[in-house]
Amino acid sequence: MELLTTNNVWMMICTALVFFMHLGFAFLEIGLTRQKNTINILFKNIFIITVGLLLYCLVGFNLMYPGEFNGFLGFAGFGLEAPLTEAGTLDLAYNEGYTYWTDFLFQGMFAATAATIVSGAVAERIKIGPFMIFTILYVGIVYPIAGSWKWGGGFLQTLETPFYDFAGSTLVHSVGGWAALVAVCLLGARIGKFKDGKIQAIPGHNIPLATAGVLILWLGWFGFNGGSVLSADPSLTSLTLVTTCLAAAAGGVISALVSSLIYKNLDLTMFLNGILGGLVGITAGADQMSPTDAIIIGGIAGALIVFAVSLIDRLKLDDPVGAIAVHLICGIWGTLAVGMFGELAGGAQFVSQLIGVGCYAAICIVSSFVIIFVLKITVGIRVSEREELEGLDGYEHGMDAYPDFRMNEH
Repeated sequence: MELLTTNNVWMMICTALVFFMHLGFAFLEIGLTRQKNTINILFKNIFIITVGLLLYCLVGFNLMYPGEFNGFLGFAGFGLEAPLTEAGTLDLAYNEGYTYWTDFLFQGMFAATAATIVSGAVAERIKIGPFMIFTILYVGIVYPIAGSWKWGGGFLQTLETPFYDFAGSTLVHSVGGWAALVAVCLLGARIGKFKDGKIQAIPGHNIPLATAGVLILWLGWFGFNGGSVLSADPSLTSLTLVTTCLAAAAGGVISALVSSLIYKNLDLTMFLNGILGGLVGITAGADQMSPTDAIIIGGIAGALIVFAVSLIDRLKLDDPVGAIAVHLICGIWGTLAVGMFGELAGGAQFVSQLIGVGCYAAICIVSSFVIIFVLKITVGIRVSEREELEGLDGYEHGMDAYPDFRMNEH
């Protein structure tokens, strides 16, 4: 009982840290975009976490963890129903590490993250209504079904060499990243991003806030990866936090170094995204890697960020916050790295990782395309040119994030 209490307390702390990450995402997104769209971005982020938790309670948790099922799709029923003993009390034997309620809340915090990734990529030009519909469908249905394939005991878990994704490089980050890529393609670039075939920088309005957002996200990753141990095991939890931090540090340093060598300046935003890339990259195998492995994985992720951001621009895709580079490209890299480094390294494991990446690419691309394309041809997904130029805050929310409080001069 004492061990269960200790494990459960640790899991609840990690749940709180993952929840705190949503503040980090919000700060990062508004910091890297323009002042006139701040309320719009914050509204989307608040909508995602609130509606995401309700959806995960009503349908998502039991789609993701349906019990015995065919490995592809299962559903244990609507709502939450905790396992009880014959005496009618909560069955504490549900799991050695934590209670049923903790399990739901911890996993629910993960669920909303996928749509938050999309929010940043489509910022400053998507209609709020269609985005909300997309969030409901993607978080409520697509994410938990995809999650069941591995974490729910589905077919990827039952491969001869099981697909491995410790904390979600693919199951969370790439799931959001693939949808972000599809959404950006269907939505188009912001006005002024590409002129006469040339890439135009559109600076964010508050880089200090974006920096605070990244540091909050790094802190939140202590819960994201540390909680994925699913217990307070001192050895494994400590190793996971060490590899997580080293990968983040290496990602940031290498990203800043490579960026400075190519572009001849010290770009803080590239430094910040390099940290996030390292975090995403280590997430699939944080419990399996040595410190040296973590530094290599994070460093490669940091380099990938620089080249991925450049490639996305050259493809005329407009991602204001670098979400595709961070969450999709580094998510894929981190997933494949499990088969190349650490305790699971080997040819069979690498093939299983490739299979997993391919399966998640398929479900995410198809489902997100169907949802967003149907919205595009029915209600439309992009705001008018005038709304985009003048800002979404006034048109869609009727307020300003930074009102002028000065007294009127007479």
